[in-house]
Amino acid sequence: MKTKAAVSFETGKPMLVEELELDEPKTDDVLIKMSAVGLCHSDYHAQVGNRPVGMRPMVLGHEGAGVVVRVGDGVDNIFPGDHVVLMFLPSCGKCPWCLAGNTHACDLGPTIAKGPQPDGGYRMHTKNGLDVGQFCLLGAFSEYTVVHKQSVCVIDKDIPLEAACLVGCGVVGGFGAAVNRARIRPGSSVLIIGTGGIGTNIIQGAASVSATTIIAADRFDHKLEWSRSFGATHTINVDKENLVERVMEITDNRGVDYAFEAISRPETIAMAFDATAKLGKVVVVGLTPSTFDSLPISPLSLVLTQKTLMGSLYGTSNARIEIPKLLYMYKKGQIKLDELITNTYSLNEINQGYDDLMAGKNIRGIVKF
Repeated sequence: MKTKAAVSFETGKPMLVEELELDEPKTDDVLIKMSAVGLCHSDYHAQVGNRPVGMRPMVLGHEGAGVVVRVGDGVDNIFPGDHVVLMFLPSCGKCPWCLAGNTHACDLGPTIAKGPQPDGGYRMHTKNGLDVGQFCLLGAFSEYTVVHKQSVCVIDKDIPLEAACLVGCGVVGGFGAAVNRARIRPGSSVLIIGTGGIGTNIIQGAASVSATTIIAADRFDHKLEWSRSFGATHTINVDKENLVERVMEITDNRGVDYAFEAISRPETIAMAFDATAKLGKVVVVGLTPSTFDSLPISPLSLVLTQKTLMGSLYGTSNARIEIPKLLYMYKKGQIKLDELITNTYSLNEINQGYDDLMAGKNIRGIVKF
């Protein structure tokens, strides 16, 4: 069959919307008609080369939701008509990490940017027969996509797919970093550097467990204002104020109990560390470009202050459990999803969407089909 997709043909160049050939679902495959896809920074990293991918051309897009059209042999718990959220980190169900419930650390993780599906084959092709990779095994910036059954989470049909798509990455990644990885305690103080799609959901996670001081830091005043509606109690514009000094003022010169870095820069990770109290936790959530290989953090300070420096991938979550849980919270009014969507784009407007993302105009823009 044919599908229209936004294809990355060359590193650093805009995506081109092209008609591709899409295979019918093979064994363990699911054919999905996409409804909405979030514009996440991770795809931008891949597009411009900060996150190397295994091949070009490639269809990016990993934060998606849609409706199942057909399934291949071996798929016995997903059916045509099901509403689904795509999981950008699948779980093989066999490696030691998956067997221990840590599907976010699945051995498939290092393969997701290479291009082919888990069986080594391709499902998307150009008109002249050239294989096309699928970022995160998904390639969600396409009207239709074929993915492995382990990349699919079935959800309730009464949830708007435009909101549900956000739970495929940003909401799980941010909320989970706060609740599952850092395990913020009630009454704590929290700093979030970067208030985009991940950072805003860290704020929501901190608020959900009754953190009492939630400090949002960003370069854009309008994003800081948005952050208050998601639970921030204080804001810092890092272009106008010294972040560490301001945090110390807010916390009586003690520092925060938990600091999250969602910008993906070594210097902001160091700021998060410096703004954290003794015995506090620093959680790095942003995907730092591969060109950076060190952090400007004092090893002596690390020992003397006994701080914990950690990373968090996919919210340290079992997404197949976490996605339905967060969507249940959404239905109960306990977390916000609709309010995260600041702009909607057509597939043909995808490059404009990423320009807007980099200009700080969005918490989350989505491509709607």
